[in-house]
Amino acid sequence: MHRPPPHSPCAADVDVALVGFGPVGAVLANLLVQQGLRVIAFEREAEVYRLPRAIALDAECMRVMQSIGVADALADEMLVGSGMRFVNAEGRLLIDWNRPPGIGAQGWHPSYRYHQPSLETTLRAHLSRHAGFSLRTRHEVFALDAQADHVRVRFEDLNAGRLHDLRAAWVVGCDGARSTVRRFMGTELDDLQSHERWLVIDVILKRDRPDLGDQSIQFCDPARPATYVRGVGARRRWELMLLPGEDAGDMTQPERIWPLLSKWITPDDAVLERPASYTFHSVVAQRWRRDRLLIAGDAAHQTPPFMGQGLCAGIRDASNLAWKLAAVARGEASPDLLDTYESERSPHVRAFIEATLELGRVIQETDPQAARERDARWLQQPMAFRAPQPRLGPGVHDGTGRSGTLSEQPFMEDGTRLDDQIGHRSALLVRPALAQQARALAPASMCVVAAGSGACAQWLDRAGAAALLLRPDRYIAGLAEHDTGLAPLLERHLGRIRGPLIEGGHH
Repeated sequence: MHRPPPHSPCAADVDVALVGFGPVGAVLANLLVQQGLRVIAFEREAEVYRLPRAIALDAECMRVMQSIGVADALADEMLVGSGMRFVNAEGRLLIDWNRPPGIGAQGWHPSYRYHQPSLETTLRAHLSRHAGFSLRTRHEVFALDAQADHVRVRFEDLNAGRLHDLRAAWVVGCDGARSTVRRFMGTELDDLQSHERWLVIDVILKRDRPDLGDQSIQFCDPARPATYVRGVGARRRWELMLLPGEDAGDMTQPERIWPLLSKWITPDDAVLERPASYTFHSVVAQRWRRDRLLIAGDAAHQTPPFMGQGLCAGIRDASNLAWKLAAVARGEASPDLLDTYESERSPHVRAFIEATLELGRVIQETDPQAARERDARWLQQPMAFRAPQPRLGPGVHDGTGRSGTLSEQPFMEDGTRLDDQIGHRSALLVRPALAQQARALAPASMCVVAAGSGACAQWLDRAGAAALLLRPDRYIAGLAEHDTGLAPLLERHLGRIRGPLIEGGHH
């Protein structure tokens, strides 16, 4: 197969500069340095924020943690999620989002709860093993000057008050809702018209309270919608909707919080760890890439927390973007490949936000008559909710059948998971009769897995495929139903990555 010539070297000190270093930035940095890229991260704060914020991960995100090499360590400190119930003011079930207790098709449990400071600390510690990574805490990026072959990054050392600059081939803003990088890109946000004020209260129990339960509960009470979430260890969280006229600052005071929690706990049961007021936004950036600047996580999209998908969406961004940045940096693909980051991820994250907003309309109804009508509909037959499983938007996949959807992760015959065998590569899962042909046709960097028996062979049977082509982010690029389809499948996939370069892409 034709291989494109490598790009000319970039006039850059590092391959990727990350602006902002929360969990999304830490995941992206891990994925990039493991593929040999030189990465620097700038973070305004001195250390990991010590109080809880995000609290939920799903099986797909655990696969990303697995690919980094931290999933087992994290799982030891996590709690397996047991689902969510939506109940009305009388406690009667409206919606049941049951999460099966066993290991699912992704090779992990469907849902996990975690303590964000522990998650970030583990991700940062793992990065310390890599010489190609540098973290500048108490440093703030204040200017980005994009050139033809690099971005001049200007930043301030906040400890010394000194100004510095360096050249990065690419800059990714993982710098949150008020993203500096997004402003330099000049991109605006599409407003999906949901901005509600909520009070988030984290507590640590002083004594065991098994009656609170392990399942998350959405209290769809028009007098005050509320949420209960079981955290790891003794941590518990309540989220309470703020009503019109209530002052957010006043409502975070202990003397206001304890009466609100009195139906569940008292000061004898728990200590307050963190009360905070938030406006839950639903927005998506209109543009995720401009030349050498990109955004990820909350800089690119924000969603209410009713499905626990905020950080999950950011981790999906990192997983999608990392292999594409690595391919471009290594000269294996045109920079135009990076345009598929937005085209794939934006429709995907919108699908999750729209599903979240549907749940939000159930939860946040404060009109008593409308709530009674809602209850009358749902109580007749409570709904069994299932999270959406959308296809990626147009990009590096065939767009038909199961392509563009997340692959399964079977256990291998030796007890390991499939991803452990693949690593940070694309992979061809084929029938044994196709293995020799696959190894002859596939690039040397692609892993070929012959599925002779067991779970992998069963997966091919369910897919009705002779071969499945998996991308490094574990999404299905395409499949071949018959032996003769293998070569065209590879040609299509490699053409999507290399085609723009052959047609005159530039670095």
